[in-house]
Order: sequence, then C-alpha cells, then structure tokens
Amino acid sequence: MGDSMKTELVSAIHLHEVELQDKPAGYLQDAKNNEKNDDTFTVEEAVEKIGFGRFHILLFVIMGSSNIVEAMEIMLLAVVSPEIRCEWHLEDWQVALVSMMVFLGFMVCGVLGGYIADRYGRWKVVFGGFVWSAYFSLLTSFAPSYSWFIFLRSMVGCGVAGVSQGFVLKTEFIPAKHRTFLLPLATIFWMMGSMLIIILGMLVVPEMGWRWMIRISVTPSIILIFLFKFIPESARYNVSAGNIQAAIDTLNQIAKMNRVSLPQGRLMESPLKERGSWRILLSPSFRRTSFLLWYSWFVASFVYYGSVLSSSELLEKNLLCVTNGDQDHQVKHRHEDGLCYCIPFGISDYQTLLISCLGEVALIPVNICLLNILGRKKSLMVLQLLSAILFMMINICTSMFGFTVLLFLLRSLVSMNFNVVYIYTAEVYPTVARSLGMGFCTSFSRIGGMIAPFIAQVLMSQSVILALSPFAVMCVICALGNFLLPIETKGRALLQNS
Repeated sequence: MGDSMKTELVSAIHLHEVELQDKPAGYLQDAKNNEKNDDTFTVEEAVEKIGFGRFHILLFVIMGSSNIVEAMEIMLLAVVSPEIRCEWHLEDWQVALVSMMVFLGFMVCGVLGGYIADRYGRWKVVFGGFVWSAYFSLLTSFAPSYSWFIFLRSMVGCGVAGVSQGFVLKTEFIPAKHRTFLLPLATIFWMMGSMLIIILGMLVVPEMGWRWMIRISVTPSIILIFLFKFIPESARYNVSAGNIQAAIDTLNQIAKMNRVSLPQGRLMESPLKERGSWRILLSPSFRRTSFLLWYSWFVASFVYYGSVLSSSELLEKNLLCVTNGDQDHQVKHRHEDGLCYCIPFGISDYQTLLISCLGEVALIPVNICLLNILGRKKSLMVLQLLSAILFMMINICTSMFGFTVLLFLLRSLVSMNFNVVYIYTAEVYPTVARSLGMGFCTSFSRIGGMIAPFIAQVLMSQSVILALSPFAVMCVICALGNFLLPIETKGRALLQNS
C-alpha cells in the first residue's frame, strides 16, 4: 500500500511539471503582473491624479461657450421687448408673458433633461439642447404673429434647459481643489453672451430689425454643435452606468492630453442601478438640502431676471427717479390716439446695459475669495443680504451715472449668487442623481423667472418701490433659509452614490 501511494505522488508531481512546461513563456510574468493589478482606483482618484491641464482648458472654453448661448437666449428677451411691443402693440402683461413662456419651457424640460442625463448620459442631453435651441431660435425670427412668437420662444427655453446640463458635465471632470477657481470663471462667458446680444441689438436692430438680430445670434450655437465632438461623455456617468471600459478610455484620453498617467491598477467601481431617481433627492440624507436648494434656486432666478428686466423697464419707460411710474408714463408717452408703445432703446440705454453686464465679472475675485474663505453656505447668505440692500437702493433718486453704478453692483451680486448656487448644487448631489438634482433645481428657478417679468415689467408701471420690494424681501428670507443647509461642500470630493 505504501509503494502504491508513493507511485501516485511521483506521477502527480511529474504531471504538474509537464503542465508547467506546456504553458506560454510569459505565463509566469503575467501572473506576477496580475498580482500588481490587484491595486484598484476610483474615478475620483483618477480625476485628482490627472489634475488640471490642457484638456481642462479645452473643456473650459467649449463648455463655457455654452453659457454664451444660454445668456444670449435669455438676455434677448430684454433687448427685443421694446421691438415686439411696438410691432404688435402689446400691453405690459403680454410682454411679460413672453418671458414667462420661455421659462415655462425651461421648467418643463429641466426635470426631463436631468432624468435623461442621469439615465442615458450628460453628453446626449447637452448636444441635443444645442441643436434644439438653435433650430427654434432661428424659427422665432420668422414668427408671423405674437402667438407664434411666444410658442417658439417656449421651445427655445426647452432647448436651453438641455444646454444647462453642461455645468454638470464640466464639474464632473474638474479636480476638487480647482473647482473653486474654475467654476466662478464661467461667469465670464455668461457676460460675453449678454454683451454680445446687447451689441447685436445696438448695431443690427436700428438698421435691419429684431428678426435679423435673432438670425445672427444663432451663429454661436451652430459653431458649438461642431466643436462639441471634442468633449467626451462623463467618466463618472459611465462608471455609474456600468460602462467601465468607456470610462477608462475617457480617462486615458484626458491623461494623455494632460501628459500624465492614471493611478496604478485597475478602475474598480460597482455600477449603480438606481440612477435618476427622485427618491434620492428626498431621501433622509438630502431631503432638507433639496427643499432649501429649490427655494434658493427660485430666489436666485427671481432676483437675477428681476434685475435684468427691471433695468430694461426703467430705461425704456424713463421711470428713473419717480415713485409713481404709471402716472409719469402716461404723461411722457401719451399719443393723440392713445398710448404709444414704440419707445425703442437709444444708444445710451444700450451703453447702460453693457456697463451693467460688466458687473457680472467685475467681482469674480471677490467671489473666489468668498468661496475659499467662507465656503458655499456662508457665501450664499452674504450675497443674498447684500443683494436685498442694493435692490432697495435702486429706488433712490439719483443721476444716470449713479443709477449705472447701483445697477452695476446689483448685477454683480445677483450673478455671484447664481454662480455659487450652481456650484453648490453640482457638488452636493451624488453622480447617480446629480443631473436630476440640477434639473429639479433649474425647474424651480424658472418658476422664479416666470414670476419676475410680472413684477419687473407690469408692477413697475404702478410703483417702482412696490416692484423692487419683493426682490429684496425674497433675498432676506433665502439668506435665513441657507443658514439651515446641513452640508458644506467646500473641498469635498464628489459623491458617486447616496
């Protein structure tokens, strides 16, 4: 029995040696490599390791340019209002309805776009938004009537909702330590879009009319449609959707462009099935944050577009330094056959709007300092309280220069506030619900945008101080509410799941 067991043992050893000899030459080396490859890394670690480089400059320019498109489509309302009021003899409420319909389209498509972006990818939604908004904006220039005009502008608002998801796509590629500096700089592109549409209005409208101004304003959207192919899908989204290889390819492409290497090992993160679910936004971890953010976005949009449309209304109707705007308007603009609504902007009016646009970027260094020193929550509180004070100061009787300075400072503050709430929202929600969270927030913001025209353009004719007070009160309430936000995102990594 003992000899038999020895024979079997010798045979087994001999068989094992034969198997080893039959293996390829690199088998042992591959085994060693596999041991090394047991090291893993996450998308967050890869993004931080890649750091800031040439890819991020390209990303910043192309995705920042999407803010130019968004700003032009929104600011167009302030520039074109006097022209359509004249062409179709519109009442104040009809002019306000145009802005409302744009924001209604944005509100409806904001949530839908966020859901699609979380389920099927950010890139598809942003690219579709470019195409959609450019197409319907071009059609707007051929609108035969007021009804067609407001319908087509609401379709433009729907497309702009998709474009706004570009902020999420951009944020997910930027390392944590660079977000505080890079994201506020996006305001520069918004200012460029605002100034571009005002310059087009000043140069094109008097000679060729508002329709040609809209046709020319579509050009940036068309250019971006072709440039957007250089921007990849979010690696964070691909990982959450289980497309690990697509995420690795994207990260390798970025690392190569930045001339760095990825972390050693392999990308290892589990796919997340619950993507784009509203339940995440209302889960115990995010419920209070969501409710407070929805109100913050409502106020941010309400006061931003309130400042833009109020300045346009005050200039168009010469309501500066008067407390009873309606009576003054009747005296200045009464015609033999009734009220005259053809009161086009003059060169000085366009110049005032241009200077106020510069206010949106003048205090960017202050914004960056606030974000780094105070964090996101306290920055929101400070900016909202200061905005409330400036809204009430607009009512002070002053010279045209004094009004321009006050408007300059007000636009700076409300723009900074909008920028900070964008940054906080993109940072606080996890990847599985980041686009949906942004979509819900932007939809609530458009409710504020829908109400603002009726305060700034309709109520303004009754009383200037009565029209400005709601903006100030909302800012104060919002500042108190932001004190209750439970999460500070300064320096925090972006979460993948809840």
